Amino acid sequence: MQSGLYVSLSSQMALEKRLSTIADNMANVNTTGFRATEVKFDEMVAATKNKLNTKVAFVSQGNDYLNEQNGELQHTGNMLDFAVKGDAWFSLDTPAGRVLTRDGRFTIKDTGELVSIRGYPVLDAGGAPIQLDTKAGEPAVGTDGIIYQAGRQVGSLGLFEADISKGYLRYENSGIMTTDRPRAVVDRFNVGVEQGYLENSNVNAMREITQLIEVNRAFESISSLMRDSEDSFKEAVQTLGGSR
Repeated sequence: MQSGLYVSLSSQMALEKRLSTIADNMANVNTTGFRATEVKFDEMVAATKNKLNTKVAFVSQGNDYLNEQNGELQHTGNMLDFAVKGDAWFSLDTPAGRVLTRDGRFTIKDTGELVSIRGYPVLDAGGAPIQLDTKAGEPAVGTDGIIYQAGRQVGSLGLFEADISKGYLRYENSGIMTTDRPRAVVDRFNVGVEQGYLENSNVNAMREITQLIEVNRAFESISSLMRDSEDSFKEAVQTLGGSR
């Protein structure tokens, strides 16, 4: 009986984690460049033995991973809005270090530096801040990321890749910091840049709502099962205690 309670408790902990990821995804359904968080749960068989010599399986705490599906592109017409096509990221220089993002809402400072909407320098393929000429007009950017001003090449938007499965941390909504060191994308056959577009969040609101309902139902079902198990355990104790 106690094993059943422990299994139910592990299931509740797993559901609580899934509930928190659903809440975070729903909060960022309109966040530019946001990629939804998913959770993978594994079965863990207890090493402890019992009198019936049966295996007791628990649910792991779960491992987070990013949904790699690209969000829809939205045309804005703004020459300083950019979207990444394919599996790559822009890179920003932040106080916390290098951050990858798919939020391409950029602006030009009075000094000519290309920065994110929060003021962080946008990096080129070499990892250096991109410097533009404030007097040369709006930049034109090709699908390869090359930046032109007044018909002259002045720089390029860096596109980077990293093995996110090795670990990552969220940074200000759509940004991530990866354990694996980001590398510039050399072969751009499958990736590119679209100027005048932004990538919407890839969160599927209807799917998240459906999962929210399922998680709540599962939580209620497990809670009811735990109450029944506790009642049965109490009755067993009372019965055995009375027979002595």
